[in-house]
Amino acid sequence: MTTIVLIGPPGAGKSTVGKALSKRLNLNFIDTDQLVEERSGKSITEIFLDSGEAEFRFLEREVVLESLNKTNLVVALGGGSVLDAEVQSQLSGMGNVVFLDVSISNAAPRVGFNRERPLLLGNPRQQWLALMEKRRPIYESLAKIVVNTDNKKANEIADSLVGEFDK
Repeated sequence: MTTIVLIGPPGAGKSTVGKALSKRLNLNFIDTDQLVEERSGKSITEIFLDSGEAEFRFLEREVVLESLNKTNLVVALGGGSVLDAEVQSQLSGMGNVVFLDVSISNAAPRVGFNRERPLLLGNPRQQWLALMEKRRPIYESLAKIVVNTDNKKANEIADSLVGEFDK
């Protein structure tokens, strides 16, 4: 079994589905956003506020590339990590990239647009739509599997993905 990578926008369920899928496949789970926070000793919001998006993207890139070189695990990538050219290059060579797609109407209650999401400050819905407009083509080009998570529970999604990887 190789590494399974979950990509998608905020609210798609990458972390929740990733945890459920890793349990079903008996693999370790990594959330790169969590690793960035652990490595920096700050929340992502604090990194954005204290050091800016460029510093966050630098830390994120480092953590993502390290994670993608590991095997036998499920990795949930931060939604914007796919914007990095080297991350894109590495992902394009991988066979187990899953794009968890979601509509804004389903993402909104999951993300709780009032929570700490630095790229969604201001008008969160408008920001989310702008992010998706920019990122959707990248997600679609990198994904080997696309799963719409609208109106589905994480366990349902994980169950449907097990068949893809348990062959």
